[in-house]
Amino acid sequence: MPTKSSIPVNPMTAELGEGIFVGRITTEDFHLYKQFEGFDNIKQSHRDEYHLFFLQEKGTTSIEIDFQKHTIKPLSVIFIHQNQVHRILSFKNATVSIWAISDENLNPEYLKLLEDISPAKPSTLKKEKFSVISEALSLCTKLSERKDEKLYHSLLNGSCNTLVGLVISQYLVQSKPLDKLSRFEIVTKAFKELLERNFVTAKSPTEYAQQLNISSPYLNECVKKTTGHSVSHHIQQRVILEAKRLLYHSDKSVKEIATALGYDDYPYFSRLFTKVVGMSALVFRNKNRD
Repeated sequence: MPTKSSIPVNPMTAELGEGIFVGRITTEDFHLYKQFEGFDNIKQSHRDEYHLFFLQEKGTTSIEIDFQKHTIKPLSVIFIHQNQVHRILSFKNATVSIWAISDENLNPEYLKLLEDISPAKPSTLKKEKFSVISEALSLCTKLSERKDEKLYHSLLNGSCNTLVGLVISQYLVQSKPLDKLSRFEIVTKAFKELLERNFVTAKSPTEYAQQLNISSPYLNECVKKTTGHSVSHHIQQRVILEAKRLLYHSDKSVKEIATALGYDDYPYFSRLFTKVVGMSALVFRNKNRD
């Protein structure tokens, strides 16, 4: 196995457009897409420099996202965040439309909402919603081919953001509106946002409570009543997810991974991993690489 120093990141290359790409993959013509630099790597675990969306039109696509396997069925859509490690496992009689967009091309409001709905699972669309997204996707695809248009990038940007907005609205339908959230749910949401940004440097509930200007017991009460788990549980789970990613997708030693995740006390990190996962870090690595 080749040496891997870190989790591969697929860039938004020139062939894929100026921060926006729209395309379609079928089982039959999949080989045609290998002309794009980096596209041949989608069966290898990686992150992307961009936000990725799949619209499953026909057949099924099997995909693994952060060690969870998903089968995407027809009339379904899924959003994959830049931070998520993923790979394609298989296409079966599949037709899949995809679009990718970088942070700088996204509507700022949409960028914030994508953070809120991540990690997202495949969402099955009603026929009417699927039809609307398909029509918007068709327009976006046609615009992507009209490179001589004077306002080419602006038109493509606007149409792709429309697609993103339609997908976000689909996910928002499944979640409670912000103005309907209880105080406990609002605090929990704010904590999770902080956790995503600070899990490497902040490991105690007190640190998050201080940033939220509330007491540690109150933060724990909010999070536990909303999710069923303590603040410490969420911190540990987020750290261990990143550890799993690095164990599987890089050749860094367990000690190097512990340091990268903010643990100078390597034995403590090793015990924590074993406690949370039920096996040692080395056993996890060897088991998942077999």
